[in-house]
Amino acid sequence: MRYSLFAIRYSLILILFLASCGHAERDAQALLSMAREAYAAGQYNEAKLLIDSLKHAYPRAFDARREGIKLRREVELSEQHRTVAYLDSLLEAQQMRLDSLRPAYVYERDTAYQSIGRYLHPAQVLERNLHRSYLRFQTDENGVLSLTTIYCGSTPIHHTSVEVTAPDGTFARTPIAPDAYETSVLGEHIETADYRRGSDGDVVAFVCLNAERNLKLTYTGDRTYVTQLLPTDRQAAVAVTRLADLLAAMADARARLEEAKRRIAFYEQQTDNEE
Repeated sequence: MRYSLFAIRYSLILILFLASCGHAERDAQALLSMAREAYAAGQYNEAKLLIDSLKHAYPRAFDARREGIKLRREVELSEQHRTVAYLDSLLEAQQMRLDSLRPAYVYERDTAYQSIGRYLHPAQVLERNLHRSYLRFQTDENGVLSLTTIYCGSTPIHHTSVEVTAPDGTFARTPIAPDAYETSVLGEHIETADYRRGSDGDVVAFVCLNAERNLKLTYTGDRTYVTQLLPTDRQAAVAVTRLADLLAAMADARARLEEAKRRIAFYEQQTDNEE
């Protein structure tokens, strides 16, 4: 039998009224029976709401409240087991999708100083992009997507931000670079700055939204440098974002799974302590 929230709230109002008329333990047991029915029907939220109402409606119905505490623990335990089953199934499906996508990316990890690797689009690996200015998109194994602005030129410009502009004049601009690096190699000046998604001025999202359009890329610093964001770079943004979203969803599911297992261990320990 499924209880609507309206019906439950109406019942609680009635119960609070009747509680003032005596027969507290009897009426509390009736409320507990409703909670058991909701629990048996798999309506865990409704069952918990009914159980919680016991301590407010019948503060002196000690036997019913004691049984309610045990029932709530059963409800919580069943709820967490259901969560574990759902997340296990979700992660299995996500892993299958990841396995199908992974061959389309390049995985990089230097075991000497990196505890976690990252994925890039094949068109954006360093060896294929020497001596040019572009935006590089990458995601780590937990779905943390980042953008690297790269400038290569004969003279430094000390760029502090970049702007991506669409043909209709709309644009997105990064904030002042929080993490910049400059060097020179054989007369070529190289400048880079890193941004995480969410702190990039929505540049990554803007590129994905306009991936089929010609986009102008403007570096701003002591001097201004203007170039085009190549189609391969725009498609890399889309592909890496797709992978990052999946990896982030998997990381979230794993965290929720661990929390559910922790709760199960907690409730089972409480049960063992009472036996």
